[in-house]
Formats: sequence, structure tokens, C-alpha cells
Amino acid sequence: MSTGVLILHGSSGVPDLDRARILEAEGYDVLAPAWPVRSEVALEAFPLDELEDNNDRIVVIGSSWGAEAALLLGALDERVSAVVAFAPGAYIWGRVEEDGSQRSAWTWRGVPLPFVPFDTDWQSTDDPPSYTEMYRHSLRIAPDVDVARIPVEQIKDVLLIAGGDDKVWPSVDFAEEIIRRRGSLPTRLVVGPEAGHRVVLPGETPKTAGQSMARGGTDAANRELGERAWPEILNVLAG
Repeated sequence: MSTGVLILHGSSGVPDLDRARILEAEGYDVLAPAWPVRSEVALEAFPLDELEDNNDRIVVIGSSWGAEAALLLGALDERVSAVVAFAPGAYIWGRVEEDGSQRSAWTWRGVPLPFVPFDTDWQSTDDPPSYTEMYRHSLRIAPDVDVARIPVEQIKDVLLIAGGDDKVWPSVDFAEEIIRRRGSLPTRLVVGPEAGHRVVLPGETPKTAGQSMARGGTDAANRELGERAWPEILNVLAG
């Protein structure tokens, strides 16, 4: 049985080519496209059709914003057999436009998905800025977060990988919420208490692209989490 893998990068906008390379070396058919990090990205535009044409099953791997997309694809597209989410989110978030308005990050079949809006008055006191508390604060004041929950109960199989020192958003909290909501459905979580937002798998070069912000962790902790996550990822890919 052949497995196709779709790898979705985060807000840096830079495809995870190292990750694609090491998975291709394991014999998998891998696509790691660049996609525009902006509002109302069409989820159905990601190239699942191409993977479906050449493989028996599809696994979507995403990091951060890409993990949000991966979880949504796993919930909404029945062709996805499993999702691997690095620094996962549990909600759909908005994007702040130049005029200060907010729109959903994603659409599905032409319809913008409900989202949690940011409190645009919130300011980080850290330098470089950390945004973890902004996400928590925005969830506390949002009028209805339930409509913006990613429907993780609809995903067939999920592997979550999160750092306890994530300074971008509370990925461990989000991962634990996903586990609670999935109940007895196949779900695994690998946590590195001292790792940050960017996990480094064996054979990868740490990513440096993206805007200036605190991401947490240390190189050693990020690599240690990647080493522990790697066999779990291979298990998911093996089906």
C-alpha cells in the first residue's frame, strides 16, 4: 500500500523541503507546496488530487498554521487517512487585514469558515514578542468560540507534536483539548517540555525564516522532541 504525504508549512511561507527530503528517503511520495499565508485560503486548493492519483492513502503533515490546515483537511476531506500536526491549533483563527478588519484564514468550497477574532488592542511586553497570551486572551473574550473549533472528532487518525515552551501559541493546551474532544478515537501526543514552536526532526536543518518573534525552546530541546516524534511519525505513515 502506497502512502502520499502532503506537507504544509507555517506562517514563514517557506516550504519544509528538508522534511520532504527525509520522508522521500523513506520511500514516500511527498508534496511540499508553497501556499499564500493570507486570509481565506481555499483548503480544497491543496494538492490532494495529485496524491490520490498515485497513492492508496494520504497523510497530511502540517506545522503551526499548516497544522491548522492539516487538521481541517483531515476533518473535511474523507480522503485523508491521518494527520500529523506539529505545534497544533484547536481553533480556526482570523487574519488581520491592512484596514484592521479580520477575515477567516480558510474557506471550504467557497465558504469562509467561522473563526476566533484577535483582540487587536493586545500588546506583547516581550522582546522579541511572544504571542501565546494573545491567543489565550482572544479565546477568553470571543463571543462564541465553539463555532470556530476545528471538528477534530471527524479525523480518522491524529498524531500531535508540541513543545511545552512554545512562545507562539499554547500548542500543548490545544493538543490536550484535541485529545479530550476526540475521546477514544486514535490520537497520540508527543510533548517536549522544554521544546518550542519549531520541532527539528533527525536530518533537518532548523528553520530560520519568518517574522521576528519569540518561538521558545532550545536547539537541543527542539531536536530531542524531533527524535522522539520521528518513530511515531513513521508509524502513522506505515498505516
